[in-house]
Amino acid sequence: MQTATLEAFETERPRLLNVAYRLTGSVVDAEDAVQDAWLRLERTDADISNLQAWLTTVVSRLCLDRLGSAAKRRETYVGQWLPEPVVTAFDAKDDPLSALVRDEDARFAALVVLEVLPPAQRVAFVLHDAFDVPFDEIAEVLDVDPANARQLASRARKAVAEPPPPVTDEEHLAAVTRFVEAMATGDLKTIIATLHPDAIVMGDANGTTNTAVNVIHGAEKFARFYIGLMNRYGPDALLAMTPVLVNGELGFVTYGWTGETDKLSSPPRVAAFAVRDGKVCASYDIANPGKQGGVKLPDWPARP
Repeated sequence: MQTATLEAFETERPRLLNVAYRLTGSVVDAEDAVQDAWLRLERTDADISNLQAWLTTVVSRLCLDRLGSAAKRRETYVGQWLPEPVVTAFDAKDDPLSALVRDEDARFAALVVLEVLPPAQRVAFVLHDAFDVPFDEIAEVLDVDPANARQLASRARKAVAEPPPPVTDEEHLAAVTRFVEAMATGDLKTIIATLHPDAIVMGDANGTTNTAVNVIHGAEKFARFYIGLMNRYGPDALLAMTPVLVNGELGFVTYGWTGETDKLSSPPRVAAFAVRDGKVCASYDIANPGKQGGVKLPDWPARP
């Protein structure tokens, strides 16, 4: 493999990771797909006139396969299915994943809305609407004609809910901080005042630990759910929260603890938030260790 080709691939790597992560919602699958694309590039003897298009097609096909496998796993999944978050320390050095979290469309809340889409619709929608890939190239990925690729993207566009509009880092930080400070008071009205009226709680544990199995809707139910957690685990649960960046925005991790019983214990988990109109409108609890492959903290527990 010529040095120039390797350098060209490395130039494309951040974009390919962004494409693959948006397509799969999985950091692990994204990294694997990009690495597999490199191996295929190494082995090919084809005359590649447009390396970016060639790599995008290869990565997208690999992601489509992984989406199909994930769809089968979801048939027996316990509770809600959330994407894998990208979790980094505030002072983390740049790595290829940093390209993901600089893109506002890679916010965690923006990825959540894509999880309702069937694999082919998700690929068509993301490639076209997010990365401006022409429909004739998308058709090649999906093995359909361009008209069908266009129709798949259109159906996806109608099916996905609008994520909360992007807010500045300062607004997100302020809203989440107000919520955490309100949690420390334990007062229902104080907590509700920091929440959007339509706030939701989503948890993803696949039955491995306690979380919200069903989506919790509404500010009061949201607040009562968190007060219940505080009553169960005690005020030390707040002290166990470490601030981090989750897909580029303020979130928290807890490294887990062992209580007197399993009910009073907690595994490592990630908390992500979305903000609308200056208030927290969504809380996401990622407690399934199989969804924590994107946690890039040096002391994070290894996946089982």
